[in-house]
Amino acid sequence: MKRRILLGSAIALGMGLSAGVSMAETPPLEVKDTYRVGFAQMESNNPWRIAETKSFHDTAESCGWELIATDAAGSAAKQVADVDSMIAQGIDVLFLPPREEKPLLPAVMKAKAAGIPTFLVDRSVDEAVAQPGEHFVAFLGSDFIEQGERAADWLSANFSGDKGIIVELEGTTGSSPANDRKKGFDDKILQDDRFEIVASQTGDFARDMGRQVMETLLQAHPEVNVVYAHNDEMAIGAIQALELAGRKPGEDITIVSIDGTRDALQAIIDGKMGVTVESSPFFGPLACDVMKRYAAGEEIPGWVKVEDRVFTIDNAADHIDEAY
Repeated sequence: MKRRILLGSAIALGMGLSAGVSMAETPPLEVKDTYRVGFAQMESNNPWRIAETKSFHDTAESCGWELIATDAAGSAAKQVADVDSMIAQGIDVLFLPPREEKPLLPAVMKAKAAGIPTFLVDRSVDEAVAQPGEHFVAFLGSDFIEQGERAADWLSANFSGDKGIIVELEGTTGSSPANDRKKGFDDKILQDDRFEIVASQTGDFARDMGRQVMETLLQAHPEVNVVYAHNDEMAIGAIQALELAGRKPGEDITIVSIDGTRDALQAIIDGKMGVTVESSPFFGPLACDVMKRYAAGEEIPGWVKVEDRVFTIDNAADHIDEAY
C-alpha cells in the first residue's frame, strides 16, 4: 500500500535515497500481529525523555512490538549511528525523535532507502529538505510555536508590573522545539510594549545548564524580572540560581515555562512558577495507533497534532498526581 506525497518536492538520489523506493512515496507497512520496532531516543538526561522512553516500553507488549530502543546520550552522530544499526537489524518501522533538525536528515533518508516507514516523534527535521508523506510518514507532536504563544499570552495577561525585563533560556540549538518555542513567544510578547527580551541563550533543555546560564545572565542583567524557559528543567534550574542570588521567584520575578512536569506543577503550587504549557511525553499509545492505521491503508496526515493544556495555580494541584 503506497502513500502519495502530501507536501513538498522530491530529493535527488544523491541525498541517499535508493532508486528502488519511489521519490514521492513512503514505504508500505504490512498488516501483521507483531512488528520489529525501532525507537532511537536522543538522550535520557531529564524526566521528559525518561517518561517518553518508558511510554514506548509500556506500549510494546500490547501493540505487538519487538522493541529495539537506543539512547544516543545527547549525540546527533550517535543517533544517526543508532538508526543505522536498527536498519541492519531489520526493523519494520522507525520512531525517531531527532535531536536536531539538520543532522538527523541522513537517518531519515537511510530509513526510507531501506524501505522502512519512519515516524518523527516530538521533534521534526528540516522540512525544506525532507517532507512528511514523502521522506517520512508523519510528525507526531505538539505545535511548538503555539506553545510559545500561549506562554506569552499568559505572561501578558498576568504581569502586573510596568516593565517586563525578560531573560530567555533556549533549548537545544537547532532543534525544532527550541526554534519554534522561541519564535512563538518572541513574536507574541514583543507585540506588548511593556516587555523587552534583554538576553536569550541556550541551556540545552538541561536543569544544571539552565542554572549555570541563569547565574551568568543574572550577573549581566540584575534588573531581570521575567524568565521564559523553553522547558521545565531549565526553569527549575533557573529558580535554583535565582534563590541562591537572593531573588524570590513568584514574587519579584515571574517564571514562565513549557512541559508540565511534576516538579514544575509543584513549583506552581509553591508559588515559584507562574505557568507551564503542557508538552506530553506519552507517545507510546499514539505511536501504536498511528502505525496500525498506516498499515491498514489509512491516509495519515503529515502532522498528527497533540493537543496541550496550560497549567497554572488554578489547576496545578488537580493534575500533579498524573504528572511525570
